[in-house]
Parts: sequence; structure tokens; C-alpha cells
Amino acid sequence: MRFLPRLLLLALLVLPATLLLGGGAGGSLAVAQDATEDEEAVEDTVVEDEDDEAEVEEDEPTDLTEDKEEEDLSGEPKASPNADTTILFVKGEDFPANNIVKFLVGFTNKGSEDFVVESLDASFRYPQDYQFFIQNFTALPLNTVVPPQKQATFEYSFIPAEPMGGRPFGLVINLNYKDVNGNVFQDAVFNQTVTIVEKEDGLDGETIFMYMFLAGLGLLVIVGLHQLLESRKRKRPVQKVEMGTSNQNDVDMSWIPQETLNQINKASPRRLPRKRVQKRAVGSDE
Repeated sequence: MRFLPRLLLLALLVLPATLLLGGGAGGSLAVAQDATEDEEAVEDTVVEDEDDEAEVEEDEPTDLTEDKEEEDLSGEPKASPNADTTILFVKGEDFPANNIVKFLVGFTNKGSEDFVVESLDASFRYPQDYQFFIQNFTALPLNTVVPPQKQATFEYSFIPAEPMGGRPFGLVINLNYKDVNGNVFQDAVFNQTVTIVEKEDGLDGETIFMYMFLAGLGLLVIVGLHQLLESRKRKRPVQKVEMGTSNQNDVDMSWIPQETLNQINKASPRRLPRKRVQKRAVGSDE
């Protein structure tokens, strides 16, 4: 019984110490565990970022290869980096309908090998979609060899169709050439939308037809007026002229004495009957 108070006191002193020591060790362990978890999470994010970068780097060459494959599948040759082309329209960038359009194409060989310029062609395309051809002109065969560091100039001309006047079209001018290795190239020297100008000088078919129509209409008006005047003349009454006794073909005057005929000729035909009446009256009175 003597040792109980001491044991209780010892227990009271030792128990908090043990609790503190146990709690501190557990807390350090928890902190260590949290630190290791954070490090693992950071490592995981770093690994994920590296994987994403590797995927992006892998995707880039695939896109380039896809673009190259698309170019190869299109089948349209491109221009060579060792050649330059220029274009000059002789009469300016005006394209009158049914008139000659002339231009010059310059070709410069900047490489160390020969180029063979094969042909030059031009065409009008639908402005909303250049895949549709409106008017395709004949290709001009050239077959000209251009040595390295040399230049060549080529002339080409075409005539836009007359019904195309006043409308916009896409004009495409291509220069086709190849190198000594057989690689084919094509340079779109001109690829823009232009407007075809209507031709003003001279008479076109529409103007001639308009003039003929107006002339025919004027002739019809003249004929109609003439017929109207003729119809009015026919409707007017014919004026009757009294001939009197001046016509002696129907009257037998042989029984009248000559002196009397002379008096009748001297007298007026209107007053002649009145004189006769007066003479008769005088004779009756006498």
C-alpha cells in the first residue's frame, strides 16, 4: 500500500510522456507519407507532360507526311525553287471581248542545271470554283532550253469570247517546264479574277438588229398613214357640176334661126329662160 501513491504518480508522469512521444512519431510518419505522396504526384505529372510532348512531336511529322501525301495524290506539279517567272500584259490588264489579249512571260533559271520550257497555256475559270473551265485556250508548245543563270521570254495571245463581255472570270496562266532529271514543274504565272470588257467600237449583231427593227417600224408607220389618207379621200362626196345647155351634142338646134342662136350664145344660160318667158309674156300682151 505504501508504493501505490508512488506508482500512481509515476504512471501519471510516464503516461503523458509516452503519449507525446507516440504522437510525435506518428505525426512524423504521416508527414513523411504525405511528402512521398506529393513527390509521387509531381513525378506522375512530369511523366505525363513528357508523354504529351512526345505525342505532339510524333504528331507533327505525321501531319507533314499527310500534307506530302496529299500533294502527291493531287498530281499537280509545283513550281521549282530554282526558277522565277514574271508576266507583263502588253496593253495593260484590260481584257476586251472579241479582241486580242497579248502578254509576255519571263523565265529565269537560278539553278545549276538546264531547264526545258515545254509549253504555255491559259484558260478562263468559274470565279467561285476554279475547277470549272469556262474557256480553255490552246497550249503553246515552246520546247526551249534555258541554261543556268539565263533568262528567256515567251509571247502568248488569246481572244476572249464575245458573249463573255461584262462578266468576271478567273484567268489562269500556267508555264510548264522540266529539269534534266525529268522532274516536271508547273508555275501559275497568273491566277486572278478579271473582268471582260465589252467592245464599244464597231457595230455588233444586237445594234444592227435594233436599227433594222426601227427602220421596219418607221416604214410601217409611213404605209399606215398613206392608207389612212387614201381612205379619207375615198369617203369625200363628188361635187356635181351643172353643164346647162352648153353641151349641144344632145340638143337638136337646127330648127332655130341663126340670129336667135347668136343671141342665145351672147346671153347667159341662167337668164335665157327668163328672157324667153318675158318675150312670151310681151307677145301675149300685144
